[in-house]
Amino acid sequence: MAPNPVENQNQNQTQETLDSTNPLYVHPSENTGLSIIPATFDGTGYRSWRRGVLRALSEKNKIGFINGEIQKPDVDSSTFAQWERCDDMVTSWILNSLSKDLSDSLQYVNNAKELWEELEDRYDQENGAKLYPHQQEINDLEQGSMDITGYYTKIRKLWEELNTLDSSSQCTCLCNCGGKNKKHKAEQDRKLIQFLMGLNEVYTVARGSILMMTPLPTIA
Repeated sequence: MAPNPVENQNQNQTQETLDSTNPLYVHPSENTGLSIIPATFDGTGYRSWRRGVLRALSEKNKIGFINGEIQKPDVDSSTFAQWERCDDMVTSWILNSLSKDLSDSLQYVNNAKELWEELEDRYDQENGAKLYPHQQEINDLEQGSMDITGYYTKIRKLWEELNTLDSSSQCTCLCNCGGKNKKHKAEQDRKLIQFLMGLNEVYTVARGSILMMTPLPTIA
């Protein structure tokens, strides 16, 4: 189908009047073929992939298209065509970051918000079957042939993955009694002990010295 010159002209005029801080603004380098994150989601590791997409969309000021904050304007609105253009672009960005099989199965969604909600419904399921292997891998992890930095990097990555899976561990309430800080300190102490338990025997003396400290230091 040949492009409509009148529609394109109106769209260009709308683009020219938009400030770069407006979510409807499209940078000249942005297009539907853009890949906003390096990782491709194939059905595993959804929470990590999700965080990457949210960061990328936030950086581009387009996160409102998936959370519903940027509402679709009326058809007769001067920004309607520009909104559709931006929404199609965000939809394409997300589809581009999916494996081919997943992307093909989601081609017929109506907009970016519907696509995001479909992915949330499919993959953002919190259950013991997902928590168990992460916790087991942490419990079984030992330093072995890794150096201290490699061991710390590995166990920290597992902690972060477990934290994203377990929303019950993420407190967002306002607390003035100090209980939140105490809970955070207890969690940090637990992680320190978990880290020390996996160290090689050559660190036995250092481990004992650390455990005698009051209060316990941070892992860093």
